[in-house]
Amino acid sequence: MEDNSKYTRLALAWILGWTIFRLVYSAAFLLSPDETNYWQWGRHLAWGYHDQAPLLGWAIRLSTEIFGVNEFAVRLPSVLSMGVASAYLVLLAGRYFSGRVAVAAALLTQGVLEFNVGGLLATCDGLQAMAWAGATWHGARACEDHEWKQWLSTGFWFGFGLLSKFTMVIFGPGLLIYMIFSKEHRGRLASIKPYAGVVFGLLMFAPVLYWNAAHGWNSARHVAYIGGAGESFTLHFKYFGDLMGSQAALLSPLVFILALWAWIRVIKRDYNRRKWIIPLLFWTSFPMFAGFTLLSFHTRIYGNWPGAAYLGACVLAAAFFSNAKPRLWKWTLGISYAFTILVLVQVVFPILPLSPDLDRPATELGGWDEIGEKAAAMQAEMPDPDNTFLFGFRYQEASELAFYVPGRPETVSINKWKRPNVYDYWWKDEDLMGMDAIGVSRHDNEVKKLRKVFESVSAPVPLELYRKKPFKAEPELVRTVYLYKAYGFKGGLRWEPPKGSKDIRKSS
Repeated sequence: MEDNSKYTRLALAWILGWTIFRLVYSAAFLLSPDETNYWQWGRHLAWGYHDQAPLLGWAIRLSTEIFGVNEFAVRLPSVLSMGVASAYLVLLAGRYFSGRVAVAAALLTQGVLEFNVGGLLATCDGLQAMAWAGATWHGARACEDHEWKQWLSTGFWFGFGLLSKFTMVIFGPGLLIYMIFSKEHRGRLASIKPYAGVVFGLLMFAPVLYWNAAHGWNSARHVAYIGGAGESFTLHFKYFGDLMGSQAALLSPLVFILALWAWIRVIKRDYNRRKWIIPLLFWTSFPMFAGFTLLSFHTRIYGNWPGAAYLGACVLAAAFFSNAKPRLWKWTLGISYAFTILVLVQVVFPILPLSPDLDRPATELGGWDEIGEKAAAMQAEMPDPDNTFLFGFRYQEASELAFYVPGRPETVSINKWKRPNVYDYWWKDEDLMGMDAIGVSRHDNEVKKLRKVFESVSAPVPLELYRKKPFKAEPELVRTVYLYKAYGFKGGLRWEPPKGSKDIRKSS
C-alpha cells in the first residue's frame, strides 16, 4: 500500500522550499505602484477602502510594524499566504486522491507563473488564494465529517476571503450548489451547522458593509463600474480573446489547457463517481472562471481576476493527468517552470532582448527610488520646503512617492482628471490651500492642467531612467518621467465627472 504520509511530506517540503525562495526573492526588486498603494492603506487603517476589501492593508501594517518598512515586509503577507494556500491544496490531494497526486499538485502549483506572482506581489490575490484553498479544504471536511469545527472553519475562511477580495462571494454559492446536487451530502443542508458557518463569515465581513454604507457604497459602485455596469449593455468578442490569452500566459498554455480539460471531464461526468470530492472541486472552481468568461463578452477582464478558480483546477488536473498522461504531464511541468523561472530572472536580471515597451517590470518597477530622490531634492529647493507637498496625477505615482521619497512623507493624488480613489478619503482641498507642490507625471504636457489648480507652474523637469543590460556596456533608456514645480494650490483635488454624466461612481 502506498505511504500517503511520505508523499505528502515530500509535497509540503517542495512548497516550503519555494516559499523560502519567494521570501528571499521578494526583497530583490522595487515595489510596483499597486503595492505601494496597498502599503498606503496600512498607513491609514480603516474598515474599508475605495477600491477593494481592506485586509491586505491591515496585514501589511502588521508586517511592517514587525519587520520595518521595506519591500520584504510589504510582500510578506502575500508570500506566506500563497504558501498556506499551496499546503491546503496538497492536503486536499493527499486525503482525497493519493500521496502521488499530492506531489503532482505541489509540483504544478509551484511552477505556475500566476501563483508565483500572487505569492510575491503585495496584492489581494495571495490572501484570497489562502482563504479560497482553506475554505475548500474545510468545506470538504465539513461535508465529510459534519463537525462543528469544520463548518465554522469553513465560515472563517469564507469571511477571511471576503475581507481579502470581494470576489470571494462566488465561493459560497458554488459550495451550496455542490451540496444541493450531492447525494452524499445533501442532507447536511437540513442541519444548522452550514448556516452557522455562513453567518460567522458574514459577521466577519459586517464592518466592511458598515463602512461602505457610511461612504455611499463607494466600493460597491467602483467594483460595479470596472465590471462594466456603467456601460450600455452590449455583447461582443472584443475582450474574450484578451482574457483567454492572459490566462494562457499566466498559467502557461498547457496548464490552462489541462485546467479546461479537467473541468470538461467533470461536466461530461467522465470521472470515478465514487470520488465526491471531484464535483466539489469543480463547483468551487469552475463558477469563478465561467463567470468572468461570460463577463468578458461585455467588458474587459483583467488576467488575475479569475485566479482563485485555478486552485481547485490544479488539484483536478493533477488527479486526472499526472498518472494517466505522464508524457503530457512532464511537458506541462517543464514548460510551466521554464516560463516562470525566465520571468523571475528577467525581473531582476533582464536577459531577454525586450524593448522597454514590452518589458513591464522595467517600465513599472524600475527607477522609483531615483524618482523619489529627485523629488526630495526639488522639494528642498522650494521657497518653503516644509509647506510643499508631493503629488501624482494618479494614485500610482502618489503612492510610489510616499514609499520612495526619503522619510516617506504623506503624499497627494490629484484626481480631478482621472477617477476617484482612496486619496479622496485622506485629503481635502482646505488641507492644502495656498501650499506649493512637487508633482510627478508620465507626460510633459501637464502645465495647462496644473494651472487650473495652482497659481503658477514651472516647466517640467525631465528625468531619464535607465536599466543595465547584460552583456552591454551602455545602459538602456527605459522611460522618462517629468517633475513639476507648482505654486499656490487653489483647490481641485477631487475627480469631476463630465456634466450630465450618469457614471455610477459619481457621488450622490
